[in-house]
Amino acid sequence: MAKTLKLLTFNIAHGRGLSLYQGFHSERVIRRNLSRIAQLLNDSGADIVALQEVDERSHWNKNLNLARLIQEESGFGYAQIGVNNRREGGKPLAYGNAILSRHPVHFWENNPFGSATLGEKGFIYAEVDVDGHHIPVINLHLDFRSRKRRIWQVERIVQYMRQRPCPRRGDGMVAPIICGDFNSGSSPDGDAVNHLFQTVLEHGDYQLYPTDAKTFPTYWPRKAIDFVFVPEPYRVVGEEVRKSYLSDHLPVLVEFEIAPGE
Repeated sequence: MAKTLKLLTFNIAHGRGLSLYQGFHSERVIRRNLSRIAQLLNDSGADIVALQEVDERSHWNKNLNLARLIQEESGFGYAQIGVNNRREGGKPLAYGNAILSRHPVHFWENNPFGSATLGEKGFIYAEVDVDGHHIPVINLHLDFRSRKRRIWQVERIVQYMRQRPCPRRGDGMVAPIICGDFNSGSSPDGDAVNHLFQTVLEHGDYQLYPTDAKTFPTYWPRKAIDFVFVPEPYRVVGEEVRKSYLSDHLPVLVEFEIAPGE
């Protein structure tokens, strides 16, 4: 019998909620927001969670480790944060992407796109062990300003995929699930999403989710910029953009099957 898993991707906006401004919130408010995010993750039934804009230790949210607090509140057994921005001094910053999992994380590695101390993006690669099946996941956050830079960042990810051997299944390699905040739509001129989609087809037959729902901004969603790329042999049996008011992005949930022989 096929095993079903759920993966959720969510840009949590540093735990500030729907506020447009960073750094003007009390620790109590931030902790409340994180508790609500943890509740959303539990309510979704997600087995694997990919988060963006997650702080390890930043002055603007009281030096709280957001990934660790969400993990403690939600009960996920495993959490890894990949810091793409790090600045010391009187106003320290350390934030990036995170992977949370109900199942053991067999391997993980962080890959910043550059070395800026503010605004740097990157991706985290992880292999999640589900009953002996290693499921590779890439959680990314792409630049919001420049189409040219997003394309360059996608090429970095593709190069990584070509150079890093993914787990084996049978006679072939397993293509990774790719998800996160692309800051780009999926229309023909959607730059990074389409560029990645066309390129990763060489690694397997991918499907893109959500198929038609919008993810940004939360109150009046006008476009989808948060996606999950699901490769064969996984078979998607459900997708949902979940309603929430915990960030300026909406979370995307995908449910998929792993066949017994995989």
